[in-house]
Amino acid sequence: MNAHLLCLLALTLGGAAVAQAQDSTAQVSGQFSGQLRGLWDTQQANTGGPAAQANTLRAGVVPLSDNALVTEAELRASGKGITGVFTLQFQHQDAGTTDTGNKAWVNELYASHDAGAWQFSAGKKIVAWDVGYGFRPNDMVQQETRRALVSSTPEGRPLLVAEHFDASTAWSVVWVQPTASAAAPGAQEPALAGRVYQRNGAADWYGFARVGAHSGAGAGAALAWVANEALELHGSVRYAGQMDNQVINPGSPALSASNPWQPGTVRHVSQALVGGTWTHESQLSLLAEAWFDGSAPSDAQWDNWAQHNHQIGTLATLGAPAAAVAGNLAWQAQALGYSQNLRRSNVYARLSWQKDAWQPALDMLYTPADRGRVVTAALTWQGDRVQVQGSWRAYGGPADAVMAQLPSHQLANVTLTWAF
Repeated sequence: MNAHLLCLLALTLGGAAVAQAQDSTAQVSGQFSGQLRGLWDTQQANTGGPAAQANTLRAGVVPLSDNALVTEAELRASGKGITGVFTLQFQHQDAGTTDTGNKAWVNELYASHDAGAWQFSAGKKIVAWDVGYGFRPNDMVQQETRRALVSSTPEGRPLLVAEHFDASTAWSVVWVQPTASAAAPGAQEPALAGRVYQRNGAADWYGFARVGAHSGAGAGAALAWVANEALELHGSVRYAGQMDNQVINPGSPALSASNPWQPGTVRHVSQALVGGTWTHESQLSLLAEAWFDGSAPSDAQWDNWAQHNHQIGTLATLGAPAAAVAGNLAWQAQALGYSQNLRRSNVYARLSWQKDAWQPALDMLYTPADRGRVVTAALTWQGDRVQVQGSWRAYGGPADAVMAQLPSHQLANVTLTWAF
């Protein structure tokens, strides 16, 4: 499928949805909506860290995206107990032709049944839990990566779910990834998860539990409390017997013939988050959170990682083959992209303001262990059907901070979205 055909199909879907919406309600058998989105993004490569060192020795060992233009069409349809969300995408890189070609995927496609207080669903669906913003320890089903620079509809998980509701209580039981291999990692692992919700005045209480095919059992709890009209407080805790991560083979030499980083596990994992939101009557809002993620690499593991980087770099000065050194540095860079949180301890703050159609926002994630930081600024204009958003993000800190050694130093994008 070429770019012209993709764009034609996207416009056709949008036109069909608009036409359907204009029909008389007596003739409409379902609900249709969607959006067309254009995104331009760019990034500045980091001059430090293992990825930069690898590309200095051998250009392109760690590929970095050039300026990209992405067009997407998202279609939502529902009727007679069936809900579907579908995305078509075309991506063009400045450096040449499309890098991965056109893509199409299903975000959600599930059947649901309303049986009074009981609700049942089966298929591919987004089920997101927990109360945090920057991090959600008890997001046991979707396991969504938080704080994406560009917000988009996530891709749901195959599941079966049963839910029960009354005036102040809700129960959910989810069998996620029922057909996947028992050895599948992370969010792909077959698991049985449950949530209970109880409202008690201004407080919302949550309890969570999960049993994975190979990760075993875990449980958590959360609380969201509206203290007054301006202040909301929330917190979340979780314990898991085991979680998937990535570990280096301790017997690997400084220069390995194969990737020394392999799938592994971390046992007896604790996670916790505490935070709150203060909102002024002028719609100025401040969100602050701090969290601990025991599934992220420990300080000792990052110290070993840095020492390994130094050993590999030293071999390059001693005449080791450039290709071998570059390849091993590239494997070292892979460790920077595995965990949702790079450091276990994190502090996050976000300041935003809603003024008519405009919403500026500024936030920072800070890692006390090495004084690393991620700063993000965004400006959004929202019309009736059109939204324009610009975003910028920079990674930094001292030279030895993990955030300062990521492959990219800065990211920026502009997004134009038309809803129909």
